[in-house]
Amino acid sequence: MKMHTGTMMNRWLSAYPREGRVSLSEIPRLAYSELYEDLCQCLREEHFHVASYFGVPGPEGLLLICLVMDDLTGCVRIASYLYGTGGERILPSVTAVHPAMHVFEREIAENFGVPFADQPWNKPLRYAHDRADRLRMMNDYPFYAIDGEALHEVNVGPIHAGIIEPGCFRFICNGEQIVHLEIMLGYQHRGVERLMRETENRLRQAVLSESIAGDSAVAHGTTYAMLAEALSGHSVPESLEIERTLALELERIAIHIADTGALCTDIGYQLGQVACEALRTIVINTTQAWCGNRFGKGLIRPGGTYYPLTESLGELVQKNLEEVKRRFAEVTDDIMDSASVLSRFEDCGVLTRSQAWRIGAVGEAARASGLKRDLRATHPTGAFRSMMHEPVMAAEGDVFSRLKIRLGEVMQSIDYVTTFVDRLKTGKETSPRPDYTLTWASSSLAFACQEGWRGEIVHVALTDEQGRLTAYKIKDPSLHNWMGLALAVRREGISDFPICNKSFNLSYCGHDL
Repeated sequence: MKMHTGTMMNRWLSAYPREGRVSLSEIPRLAYSELYEDLCQCLREEHFHVASYFGVPGPEGLLLICLVMDDLTGCVRIASYLYGTGGERILPSVTAVHPAMHVFEREIAENFGVPFADQPWNKPLRYAHDRADRLRMMNDYPFYAIDGEALHEVNVGPIHAGIIEPGCFRFICNGEQIVHLEIMLGYQHRGVERLMRETENRLRQAVLSESIAGDSAVAHGTTYAMLAEALSGHSVPESLEIERTLALELERIAIHIADTGALCTDIGYQLGQVACEALRTIVINTTQAWCGNRFGKGLIRPGGTYYPLTESLGELVQKNLEEVKRRFAEVTDDIMDSASVLSRFEDCGVLTRSQAWRIGAVGEAARASGLKRDLRATHPTGAFRSMMHEPVMAAEGDVFSRLKIRLGEVMQSIDYVTTFVDRLKTGKETSPRPDYTLTWASSSLAFACQEGWRGEIVHVALTDEQGRLTAYKIKDPSLHNWMGLALAVRREGISDFPICNKSFNLSYCGHDL
């Protein structure tokens, strides 16, 4: 760890994902004016974005901690501010300058009652059970309203027409055209962060991490395992890192194929739908053959694994993915050759590059708009630390661009998995069994980040003098990208909302926690 001495953020501590832990005493404590100035300055540059920004109550008061990703250097910048030490009760809002900060400031305001001056979107983020203002309830959510004789409102949810999680979508329309969409979530606030804090059972924490977002069990499980190992100073062998990265890419392949099929479903293209359903089944059945669960639950554990990838399993993975690659290439060709399919996807649900940057979009949604955000390239972990990853990119930011990212990443990830299996065959290490006795460092902050299939996942933990958790913060990429969906549907027909929604495929529970 070292203090960064460059021209930007020179007051902040620099840390790297491969280390992942710093002493709380090392974290600079700034005046809010300094924190505000540094954030306003650095976020003008595209290679900076905020990974996490949250409040932690303690004996001294409310401590605000901020982690900023630097995509140029691969480091994470960390600084803090003790609320009220400078006499400020109402804080200038960074969101007023950089809209991407709205999710963080809204959460801090909702949970702790911290007022931000000039906050342009001062609304509850999740309706946490222990929110500061219990009078702010879902029934009185302040939906944005526009007056006009030609305008009408359409409400969808919170009970979804399909077997899916709850969320409320309030459309303002001019005839069939969407003028504005506001998305209200928080209906299944499960208190995952609180549950993580309240148990010292590492196995229970690992199982909780797999349940943050069910379609990202491997990604969140891996992020937790990395954080637990960083916080305990426990190193794992290269074989285990390769197996985890392989599992992450299998998860990416399965979900991208499923989403391709779902997009075909939404436009009535049955051939693409059934073909993708069959191919997804091959991929998730491969994961089940590996660990006994189609979604990879139980595969990732701190310190080791119960399911090392044997040579015979590796050969099965390669054999199955070879078939998936061949057949998915045919599906891709059929989609690209179908004028009726392309006409529904092209120029629909556009999120421009400027919009993606301003809202802090991450993952495939950002890359589809030409914004190069991919932790595998900028903050690599696991097997990606020893290889060069070039993200699949698109530029138009429409439904078709988001589909093209999926099509390209399926093929790319299949090649990666094949390479990882070959590396394991030549390795001499054997992955150890899990270790649930890891003792966590006292008075420390640890973080872990991972590029899940949906985008950037970040976990942050703080411990007290006895090494017990005092805070556990989780960020799923959906936190940033829901606003991208709201912007993308403007000026579209309301009948196009399903394919726009599916092209982002965001997580309700990943947002609600």
